[in-house]
Amino acid sequence: MTSIKIIHSVVEMQAHSDRLRQQGKTIAFVPTMGFLHDGHLSLIREGRKRADCLMVSIFVNPTQFGPTEDLKTYPRNFARDLELIRTEGVDVVFAPSDKELYPEGFQTFVKLRELPEHLCGISRPLFFRGIATVVTKLFNIVKPHTAVFGQKDYQQLVVIRRMVADLNFGIEIVGCPTVREADGVAMSSRNSYLSPDQRRHARCLSEALEDAQAMLNRGMNDAGRLTQAAAEKILSHPQTDIDYIAICDPETLEDIAIVDRPALMALAVKVGTTRLIDNRILDSSEINKGDTHHE
Repeated sequence: MTSIKIIHSVVEMQAHSDRLRQQGKTIAFVPTMGFLHDGHLSLIREGRKRADCLMVSIFVNPTQFGPTEDLKTYPRNFARDLELIRTEGVDVVFAPSDKELYPEGFQTFVKLRELPEHLCGISRPLFFRGIATVVTKLFNIVKPHTAVFGQKDYQQLVVIRRMVADLNFGIEIVGCPTVREADGVAMSSRNSYLSPDQRRHARCLSEALEDAQAMLNRGMNDAGRLTQAAAEKILSHPQTDIDYIAICDPETLEDIAIVDRPALMALAVKVGTTRLIDNRILDSSEINKGDTHHE
């Protein structure tokens, strides 16, 4: 087991990556906000397979939080994070301070025009500007050949892929499947906010997605009916409040009316005061060949 190098300085991180590149080494990068769980570890293990050197960042990015969101209370435990990744082959942890990434006078942001105008971007208008900006900065600091992201944050993954293509970063973006708890709940650092009762009710998100695929398999491909059924399922649980349920094109995120090709079903739901997200690709290949609009 090799020791992990911890870097807090932008200049030091850039110099370290420059040396590796000059030696002909490839770099894989997993950006995180810390408070790591098995979902993060699956990304780290994928990164380990893809390059000579593996970098992980731990940084709770202030620019992606709105004024009433949970920046101050977002869970943090740096020592625990290091323990979790100690056996995963991570070479460097980059853990800058807020002032290191956003020094006094900072005024440049990266903003996409269309992709953030859907799903989470509607209720969180600052979120994707903050994501695009911090990921751009991290890419310019860590200088990876490959970067690994989770599909649980599907819109984030699409936004980053578009940004990397538009700005000619020349970085391979790898998306990894959502990692779930035994009962189907998508792993998230924010799950720690849930009371035991709320945690049980959080299963309704993944169950609603599973039900939608089952309805589709039986021939119901009307997006409106599928989202209505999901809403009824979720709202049958106490302490739930729906932000959105959408069925959309997996690349443009534009709503679709009929699921006659692979489609993203995505949802955001508050359970108590905790906002959770989940998604799955609905596969229309199993639809019965017959009456496709009625159950």
